[in-house]
Amino acid sequence: MSKNNSRVINAWCMYDWANSVHALVIVSSIFPVYFNATTLKAFGSPDIQFLGWEIKNSVLFSYTVSLAFLITAAIIPFCTAIADFTGKKKLFMQFFCYLGALSCMSLFFFTKDTITISVILFGISLVGWSGSIVFYDSYLPEIATEDQYDRVSAKGFSMGYLGSVFLLLFNLSMIMVPQWYGITDKALPARISFLSVGIWWILFAQIPFRYLPNTKVARKKLNRTALWSGFKALKKVYEHLQKQPYLSKFLLAFFVYTMGLRTVMYVATIFGASELKLPSESLIVTVLLIQLVGIVGSFSFAWLSGQIGNIYALMVGVVIWIGICMGAYYTTEAMEFYILACTVGMVMGGLQSLSRATFSKLIPEDISDTASYFSFYDVTEKCAIVLGTFLYGLVEQVTGSMRNSILTLLVIFLLGLILLYQIPSQKIYRYQLEEE
Repeated sequence: MSKNNSRVINAWCMYDWANSVHALVIVSSIFPVYFNATTLKAFGSPDIQFLGWEIKNSVLFSYTVSLAFLITAAIIPFCTAIADFTGKKKLFMQFFCYLGALSCMSLFFFTKDTITISVILFGISLVGWSGSIVFYDSYLPEIATEDQYDRVSAKGFSMGYLGSVFLLLFNLSMIMVPQWYGITDKALPARISFLSVGIWWILFAQIPFRYLPNTKVARKKLNRTALWSGFKALKKVYEHLQKQPYLSKFLLAFFVYTMGLRTVMYVATIFGASELKLPSESLIVTVLLIQLVGIVGSFSFAWLSGQIGNIYALMVGVVIWIGICMGAYYTTEAMEFYILACTVGMVMGGLQSLSRATFSKLIPEDISDTASYFSFYDVTEKCAIVLGTFLYGLVEQVTGSMRNSILTLLVIFLLGLILLYQIPSQKIYRYQLEEE
């Protein structure tokens, strides 16, 4: 199949459209608000009982995210190994998609009487979402040429922002004006939102499943040795990294700043609800605003990378994140939170999109099995999320304040900036190679 086929690229981008509703509705907006309100209603305070332990609800939220991504990081090497040996990469993408979507739909039954099982289902939905992304990301070098990575990656993230905004607007209308839909139960609109995420995800995922190319025919029989080949592939990639200093330095920097970036994504709404006591409707509208600004941000960073190179553009993004953390630490008013939210929107999608494109550019051109490299990339990302959300929850649990957790994120971003500074801009790097 030839690269840069517009139909295939558009279909690939539609998976961002399909799955990003999980990141917006389940992770960033309605679910965290509903989770906070439901646990408070059930226990009368932020301290709740979960599997026999007493734990603060916001800390439980952070730890659930950590555990979900730890599970993903542990099983993905097995899955990529099986996909490689059976030629069923798309099938695994479908499995994780349906696992995540069905878990979201099951959250329709989340009430104050089903908190434990609902937290578990939330974790499973994260495993499904993050697992499918591993196989989704690995298609980028297969469907586009290097000069198109920034644009295609940004287009995917922008499609995700746009699609999730449409669904959130519908869900928000149910929450704010339930009488339009004949709803009298105040909790029902949020639960319908969880159901709608799963339906939307499955429905629009059929487009990429229809047009994305199938992987190569299986080369060997699947056996016990083959099951461990995923970890062997990761080890092989790690050994290759020792011969590719710029790629290894980028992955280290990516690991560090992703700890901060993705943690903010998962805890921002909980911070607004618990620390600033903002009303639910205001928090959800804020997240909607972040999505709209994020569309502009994705393409802005793609343009910026074309002007100054990927690495310098990433450094600009990380500097802005440092400023966001400094601002968040001192934020006490709603308007200050909204201003920070707009800034987050500008850099969140842009940094993620540019990171994916930068990694694609740094992969050696003679590598045919990009899945192994993207497996390493995604495991790196998942481990960063595990450590970042765990540290955030731990600092809050030990100190009793989310603001101290924000300071931890500031230090993380600062370290990420220092590591990025050690890497030449992508443009300069290419030029140096040509000169040699």
